[in-house]
Formats: sequence, C-alpha cells, structure tokens
Amino acid sequence: MTELPLTRDVAPTESAVARWLTSYSRHPEVAREAWRYDRSAMLRTGGAYDAVRMPLTLVHAATGSRIAGVVAGVLAEVLDGPVICHPGLYYYALVPPGTAETWRSAVGVVRGAGGWIGVPRPDRTEPTPVAPYWAVPAEVVDKLCSADDVAELLRLGRARREGLAE
Repeated sequence: MTELPLTRDVAPTESAVARWLTSYSRHPEVAREAWRYDRSAMLRTGGAYDAVRMPLTLVHAATGSRIAGVVAGVLAEVLDGPVICHPGLYYYALVPPGTAETWRSAVGVVRGAGGWIGVPRPDRTEPTPVAPYWAVPAEVVDKLCSADDVAELLRLGRARREGLAE
C-alpha cells in the first residue's frame, strides 16, 4: 500500500484538546491517524460532549450572513464554544454531555450517547468547500457551548427564515 503524504504537522493531534476530543473513543489512535492525514475522525458523542446538528440555513439566517468569517465571528460571540462546520450541510455545536436527554428544540438534532460526528483536526480552522473545519475552534478542554444559547440561535434563525423576526 502506498503511504499517503502528511499534509500537516502531527503535533496538534497530541495536544490536550485532541486528547479531550478523543477521550471517550475506544481507539483514539484511529482518530489521530485520520488527523495525521488531514481527514476528519468519526468520534463518539455522549461522553465528553454532545453535539447539536444545526441546519446551515438556520445558522446563516440567525447570523445574517453566509460569509464563513462573519458566521464564525457571530458564532464565537453568541455561543462561546466549539462549533464544527460541515460545508453545505450543517454546523455542529459541541454542548455538555446529557443535552440529548433534555433538548426540547424541534429545529436542531442532538447527537448524544451512541451518536457519532465527523471531527476535523483541532487545527483545521480554514474554511473549505467540502471538508469539515472548526468554525469556532476547540481551544480549551471542557469549554462547550451552552445548550440554551444554541437553542436560542436556532429559534432566531427559524424566525428570520419565516419572516417572524425583526
């Protein structure tokens, strides 16, 4: 088998944030290997974090923009926690574990225990047309978005899409 060239330095895959992101994985080395080749790792939710899948259209409506940098800035300010962008599809806000059991919003789906999400390398923060990246990077271990703030962002996005908000 031909060895794929490394596209980035391996050090970020060994950081405290990388260890935290993979802390509930049975095989964290599989995630590190994916990251080593600049691919997303499929990681379990429900351990260190749950993830709210937020429709792209609602996030764009709530932030008032489709421009990646503008959206990222608003998400960083409003949610104050890590958010992954899967371009053209969804954003995933990392929220406290257990959110799946208490979530009451119909406009966002929570991946909790038993769920999986594609997680980019901790240092993949540049927007891409297809590969997942961190719209708001995970920079501090255990720092997560507030589930209430995520629900409010989605509520606002829905209201704006339906013409019911300011």
